[in-house]
Amino acid sequence: MTKRYNTIIIGTGCAGYNAALRLARLGVGGVAIVTEGRFMGTSRNTGSDKQTYYKLSLAGGDGDSVREMAQTLYEGGGVMGEHAMAEAAYSVRAFMNLVELGVPFPCNEYGEYAGYKTDHDPRCRATSCGPLTSKYMTEALERAALDAGVELIDFQRVVKIITKNGAVTGIAAVSTVTGDVTVFSCENVILCTGGPAGIYENTVYPESQHGATSLAVDAGASLSNMEEWQYGIASVSFRWNLSGTYQQVLPTYISVSPDGEEREFLWDALGERSLGLIFLKGYQWPFDVRKADASSLVDLLVAEETKKGRRVFLDFRRNPRGLENGFSAVGEEAYGYLEKSSALFGTPIERLRHMNEGAIELYASHGIDLYTERLEIAVCAQHCNGGVTVDANWQSEVDGLYVAGEAAGTFGVYRPGGSALNSTQVGSLRAAEHIAKRGRRFLERAEYTLPEIRYGESNVRSLLGELQHEMSCTADFDRRLSDMRQLHNKVSDIAERFFEVAVIGDKTESAALFKLYDTVLTQRSVLSAMIRSAEEIGSHGSAFVDREPPRSTEVRRTRTVTRGAVSEICDVSPLPDGELWFETLLSRARK
Repeated sequence: MTKRYNTIIIGTGCAGYNAALRLARLGVGGVAIVTEGRFMGTSRNTGSDKQTYYKLSLAGGDGDSVREMAQTLYEGGGVMGEHAMAEAAYSVRAFMNLVELGVPFPCNEYGEYAGYKTDHDPRCRATSCGPLTSKYMTEALERAALDAGVELIDFQRVVKIITKNGAVTGIAAVSTVTGDVTVFSCENVILCTGGPAGIYENTVYPESQHGATSLAVDAGASLSNMEEWQYGIASVSFRWNLSGTYQQVLPTYISVSPDGEEREFLWDALGERSLGLIFLKGYQWPFDVRKADASSLVDLLVAEETKKGRRVFLDFRRNPRGLENGFSAVGEEAYGYLEKSSALFGTPIERLRHMNEGAIELYASHGIDLYTERLEIAVCAQHCNGGVTVDANWQSEVDGLYVAGEAAGTFGVYRPGGSALNSTQVGSLRAAEHIAKRGRRFLERAEYTLPEIRYGESNVRSLLGELQHEMSCTADFDRRLSDMRQLHNKVSDIAERFFEVAVIGDKTESAALFKLYDTVLTQRSVLSAMIRSAEEIGSHGSAFVDREPPRSTEVRRTRTVTRGAVSEICDVSPLPDGELWFETLLSRARK
């Protein structure tokens, strides 16, 4: 029997729960959230030294405006004007909803929400509840959505967005427990599955996050800017960004060969200069091609070691070379910071305990004792700035398919830190408002038949590992155009013959099979975008193509649009000039 709904939301993160809550408040009935795991995903399971929420300034005497914030977002490059404007204009409304739901953002006794400056932020628009901001947001939104009567359907991996004549008619999902298939008819789908975390081996996405970008691709939607990512140094056994004080206390970088030979490779390559660059990784965490001969040189050297088959570690128990005679060698900026922090003493772990003891406790809570052991690291994929192409209402080219959060392609090349969390709230609200406004349409009964699946000795895990490893070696921030073309050919061939190539042991492995399918289709799209971007634009943002410097210093005013395995470079739209005459808007509001 097919179940029928008005709107199905896929995903239980900040975007998914907000979409459900907003629909309920707008009086839209027949709403359900479908998820493969309620407690999975990035929103609930990740963070950093300060997980940031970016919004319009709400404190102090410095001026700010919607237009100015929109301009900041737009100046990141590759951003559509309507997305920048909506994310700026809706930011206060979205933020204050979270405040009213009990998310503990800090404010003073008069109700001013103080902020701080984050990367690519000309003002102090950023705020935070600490390293678990998105977890607090998810929990608050979940309580409100479930209290509003939204149905939650758990342990279902969505494998198909079903369409007819270019419009959504439903979804198909397989049970993560039994492998049984369920079909749901619906008028609308809001895809809130986060970024494509499953395509890389070296990733700081939590292990519970995979993504489902290929659902939109398979349904006929295009993708935007899938070559635009953030990469940075992170721990690998417990996946966590190593920014902020983790770097500013100046840990020792150690490389170890398979036979146990150790060397302090940053010092070998850079000498005394390495100390200042390690410190700067606290502020300048993501790889940036503009800093390839500065702080991002650390990322390049770390990646070179791991691609040689060596393991790289941070050792907080001993000082790096160059500190034997005190801190004079660290450079003026690092010295001034450590002096103001009263931290010109001891070992890295002692400085970390003095400056940010919670950073040590975080690893201890995951069984890693920084007092007694090294921390294995790699340069990891952390955030995809691309995603499904959406319009000003966060609707894709497929009628009834909306996409919000990191799954939507709204971010561009550079973005202010924390703008992703704001986008989860704005995009899901815009989608909910559009669904409520358009009303009900004729609901077709959704129909779906599983493709023919091969059974035998399973190769799902080995094939997934192979493709993830090759992606990290070939198509991370340090990109070789010829190698990417070869990998694209390989992945495209697997995609065309997927259900002939992939084998599972029994039906209970069906969800894993479709996760692999998602990986293959998404890798194909990402590689296509990377190749076209490399050919026409070259090095920019996080993409270091053939170790060539950027061809231009201009802000990117194009985006890469990918349909299936084919990509093209298109212009972005300008910032719009919306109607601002009060009487005109008042007249519209009364209608």
